[in-house]
Amino acid sequence: MAESECEYRFTIDAFTPETLPMSRLAEYMAGLARLLGEVERVHFVRLDGGSTEMVQRIEPEAVPEVRKRIQSIACDDSPNDVTAAFIGLNRLLAADNATGSLGETESDLAINFPGRDQQKLVTYGALNQQGVLDGELIRIGGRDETVPVHLRDGDVIHICNADRKIARRLGSHLYGGTLRVQGVGRWERDADGTWSLRRFNITEFEILDAASLSEVVGRLRGVEGSGWMNVDDTSMPISGTSGC
Repeated sequence: MAESECEYRFTIDAFTPETLPMSRLAEYMAGLARLLGEVERVHFVRLDGGSTEMVQRIEPEAVPEVRKRIQSIACDDSPNDVTAAFIGLNRLLAADNATGSLGETESDLAINFPGRDQQKLVTYGALNQQGVLDGELIRIGGRDETVPVHLRDGDVIHICNADRKIARRLGSHLYGGTLRVQGVGRWERDADGTWSLRRFNITEFEILDAASLSEVVGRLRGVEGSGWMNVDDTSMPISGTSGC
């Protein structure tokens, strides 16, 4: 192995190479590929035993980026795609009653996957929360009294509802500028602590200006009868993101 290359070992404590089903191995390999990134320059080499160890060779050009991704997890500052890949692998391990680790063979760089040992977070049932969403209006319409409204915020599509009065006003902004809508969302939190928006009923909107979200919330709290004065924690999950 060239000095500029490196190997990463992903260890699963619940299996040996002889007991790990091929279909499950494929799932772990896919998740690991998403975590490491640089998919054209990361290569599966072999399975080593006692516990199962999946060995990957990283081409020289990809080593800095792969190290950066792994270090971001160790520093609790990982990009969304890295975080999602880590969570996916950890869920596989938990389902297999396993724990895992990923480390660079010739360095101290390593991360652990708690898997079965991860402390279970409380899974909340659906709750209603006043909130604000930003996005471009990309779809509106329907025959019912409640009109479906779709807002695009980057790669995220917020599926909302509005009454016909609000919908008529929204219609002129189709594929226009970014809108900020206010209303009541229904949220759920899963066992990983991730909040998901199930639906959002729009009660008002405005064309987005340079005002910050906190400024907008301040305006809403100044509206008599808006209900915003009773909202204590505006960080959850007011912004429309999936995180808590």
